Amino acid sequence: MALFEATNVHGGYGGMNILNGVNMSLEADEIGVIVGPNGAGKSTMLKAIFGLLRVSEGEICLRGESITNADPVELVKRKMAFVPQEKNIFPSLSVEENLEMGAFIRRDNFVHMLEQVYSFFPPLADKRRQPAGELSGGQRQMVAMGRALMTEPSLILLDEPTAGLSPLYMAEIFERIISINKAGVGVLMVEQHAKQALKIAHKGFVLVAGQNRFTDTGENLINNPEVAKAFLGG
Repeated sequence: MALFEATNVHGGYGGMNILNGVNMSLEADEIGVIVGPNGAGKSTMLKAIFGLLRVSEGEICLRGESITNADPVELVKRKMAFVPQEKNIFPSLSVEENLEMGAFIRRDNFVHMLEQVYSFFPPLADKRRQPAGELSGGQRQMVAMGRALMTEPSLILLDEPTAGLSPLYMAEIFERIISINKAGVGVLMVEQHAKQALKIAHKGFVLVAGQNRFTDTGENLINNPEVAKAFLGG
């Protein structure tokens, strides 16, 4: 049984569809990457999965159970996490306070998870008392991802995790994503740096006009001449 599956998903804003029949599936040990041109529906798909956008047709399942149009708080309780591209930290709170905010639904002792997050993101450990707003862009992204991990999700959704980052930080964020996945968390992310992201992807989904244009392994998509020419800069 797949960890996550979306079948023929339609949805949009103000009565206008942006998603026009998207299909995706992901196993528990996989990284999935959604790529495509601007306006293709990539980020919209993540919002639809996380209950932030109403699905008008189709079905989304988590571990075989329908979560179509479920409330985001309910999805967090069901071990899904979402990291938006913007406004994804509390700038005035310390790094550790940001992480603790990620455990808002927990009633157990989550100290072990704090330490695991610091093991995923070592730069944060030394700055745990520092206001998150004072960190570099890459480190702020680590805080956002770390906060999402505090609920110990089985699936994490990442919307453009390397947006605005230097190539050095981009490579580091991708390394952290691999580590998170190897620790047992399924990852589904939208990424503008398509070629670099597909290199770490088990599955890739190329969306165009709200539909799957290509679906394959990351490696096969990189080596597909049509995909390379149209979506990967040659």
